[in-house]
Amino acid sequence: MRDKIILSGMKFYGYHGVLEEEQQLGQRFEVDLELYLNLKPAGEADDPALTVSYADVFEAVRQVVTGRSRKLLEAVAEDIGRQVLDQYEQVAEVKVLLKKPGAPINGDFRYMAVEIQRERK
Repeated sequence: MRDKIILSGMKFYGYHGVLEEEQQLGQRFEVDLELYLNLKPAGEADDPALTVSYADVFEAVRQVVTGRSRKLLEAVAEDIGRQVLDQYEQVAEVKVLLKKPGAPINGDFRYMAVEIQRERK
């Protein structure tokens, strides 16, 4: 199955980073998600109960990113993936791309990021 729901360019303000200033001042984070699930039943029946609410997933991601401070992007991405798989039984697999456009690095770049892919066990 390669059906997926894509939530792209979600932006949140969080307090994650190794540096103390990052955890105190915060910064913007961007999240792209791919949720892998069987969309055929929802598509055939035109029934919202057979799929996942984009608004609910957005709120679940917001709670993680704007919640407690973590040092590593890897930890935030893991928490997002775990939250999605725990909250939505229909989702068989999730891909999380977590971007940090304002990373405290002296240089010109668009963003630093981590990407993880987790599946239901």
